[in-house]
Amino acid sequence: MAKKEWHPGNMLYPLPAVLVTTRNREGKDDICTVAWTGTICSDPAMLSISLRKSRLSYTYVRETGVFVVNLTTETLAHATDFCGVRSGRDIDKFEAEHLEREEASHISCAMVAESPVNIECRVTESKDLGSHTIFLAEVLAVHVDDRYMDENEKFDLNLARPIVYSHGEYLATGKKLGTFGYSVRKKKGRRRA
Repeated sequence: MAKKEWHPGNMLYPLPAVLVTTRNREGKDDICTVAWTGTICSDPAMLSISLRKSRLSYTYVRETGVFVVNLTTETLAHATDFCGVRSGRDIDKFEAEHLEREEASHISCAMVAESPVNIECRVTESKDLGSHTIFLAEVLAVHVDDRYMDENEKFDLNLARPIVYSHGEYLATGKKLGTFGYSVRKKKGRRRA
């Protein structure tokens, strides 16, 4: 198998494509599409987002220190792309994409009501890294849409049909290949001779 070597770049794909909602001190909301996000700690629950300094959402996060990460789905794919290529300086993205605002419970910020999961965050640290600034944030609350609870009252995000971003493309997810630990789990019904 032959491989080609490329210049250093970011090829860590696929990534979650999320809508990050922010609000400035005057109460103006913005939505920004972010693929550079991830879990950084489970106790305390923390995540990160990386934003370009030119983005309006960057200014709002710097100003207020809070934001909401809204997971996206196939039905939100158009809005996800639109909010990544249009500026909140020119347009109200909630109105343009006919998205419903839902108020966060722990911070002054709108959430995307159509999102199956909304994660309220407060910035604990930021670091300028060149083209982007990474914001490390504590998770203050998680809101889940009860339409995606299964018969055992377990949340099933796959029912919402989430999307990911991979090398310039939005992709659907959905085919389960296994569950955590399945590779080492003992098979039921096997007896040793």
